[in-house]
Amino acid sequence: MPDVRTKGLLTIGDVAARTGLAVSAIRYYDDEGLISARRTPGGKRMFLRSDIRRLSFILIAQQLGFSLEEIRAQLRQLPLERTPTKQDWEKISRGFRAHLDARIGMLERLRDRLDGCIGCGCLSLDACKLYNPEDRAGASGTGPRLVVQKSVAG
Repeated sequence: MPDVRTKGLLTIGDVAARTGLAVSAIRYYDDEGLISARRTPGGKRMFLRSDIRRLSFILIAQQLGFSLEEIRAQLRQLPLERTPTKQDWEKISRGFRAHLDARIGMLERLRDRLDGCIGCGCLSLDACKLYNPEDRAGASGTGPRLVVQKSVAG
């Protein structure tokens, strides 16, 4: 006789088959609190169907370059006990949009500046974004700001 506490829930194998994730990855996301398994009296992990959407969201967000901590912060906005609605996903989408727009802008600047540097052929130290005489860029912080930031004071 099926346990009434697990009726309608999916096994970890079912979730793995639906998401393409390894069972170990699903366990990891559960242990990290990104999804929340229910346990049978024997300790077997069981999942809501909505966990498939949460795991799909995690996979997409990771492919977009978001860290697990950033993903966790977004998932905290979603209900655990029901399937997220369109409005729930729109709220998360708005949160990611600004971050993605900033990343796209940075990637476009990087592409354009590297194209100019590599494509010019002149190797002019006066125009080169990689050249940094007397470490003048060091006064405004760390990292390759001459290439990736919108502008650098100095």
